[in-house]
Amino acid sequence: MSETNSNTQLVIITGMSGAGKTVAVQSFEDLGFFCVDNLPPALLPKFLELMKDSRNNIENVALVMDLRGREFFDSLFDSLDKLGKENWIQEHILFLDAEDQSLVSRYKETRRSHPLAKDGLPLEGIRKERKMLDELRGRAQAIINTTTLKPKQLREQIIERYREQEQQVFSVQVVSFGFKYGVPIDADLMFDVRFLPNPHYVEHMRPLTGLNTEVSSYVFKWTDTQKFLEKLKDLLEFMLPQYKREGKSQLVIAIGCTGGQHRSVALAEYLSNHFSGDFYTHVTHRDIDKRKGL
Repeated sequence: MSETNSNTQLVIITGMSGAGKTVAVQSFEDLGFFCVDNLPPALLPKFLELMKDSRNNIENVALVMDLRGREFFDSLFDSLDKLGKENWIQEHILFLDAEDQSLVSRYKETRRSHPLAKDGLPLEGIRKERKMLDELRGRAQAIINTTTLKPKQLREQIIERYREQEQQVFSVQVVSFGFKYGVPIDADLMFDVRFLPNPHYVEHMRPLTGLNTEVSSYVFKWTDTQKFLEKLKDLLEFMLPQYKREGKSQLVIAIGCTGGQHRSVALAEYLSNHFSGDFYTHVTHRDIDKRKGL
């Protein structure tokens, strides 16, 4: 069995429940990491064996370990000690934390119970968890306090901290939405396409979406659509490299129509595919399933 090179990076994401581990692992996915959520620490040695096999071609890995696997938690320190003796891998522990009051508020907003206080108050579970994780927090190479951070800000911090220096990571997030449900608050650029012919008024297309070939063909067949796309592509082809050069790690482009089901979906898909050759792109259709009144 041949070994991977010494540049293999393993990031262990851990910390307080509710401090942002889900956002963190999504950020590492954006960076191209192979990610595993809720890996029991007892399985870490076996996982390392799989990583060590160069045939798997895994270079950067992020693992989420938290109290959902607390029955295996005592074995984590043994696994970390063994990991420190490996010379082919670079280990890094990222600990996410937040103030108690902020964590309590987040649990109230989601109406979820704390894993250590399912029948009690969230604060009780938070204090137990903090005591359990105190030693692990001390071993972390990086600690991020998310008390005042929005998810987007946490994502940007992680991407900035862990991206490869020789490779500028710049992602383009394209979001379709319906104005009737409100505009995306995290959009950097927003374009209103409600002036384009609406498939909603073609009865047999009404229950379909912009992901359907017939609907997208209808949207793109109009001269106004072609002119708009030509001008929009020209604008974005100029702007995107400028944002990347300025150091921005992510750009959110929102495309909105009335209901977020037809026109915006088709155009968002088109733009994501168009720019995927030059940038990392990801498309989200926020309101595609909100078909009120049908």
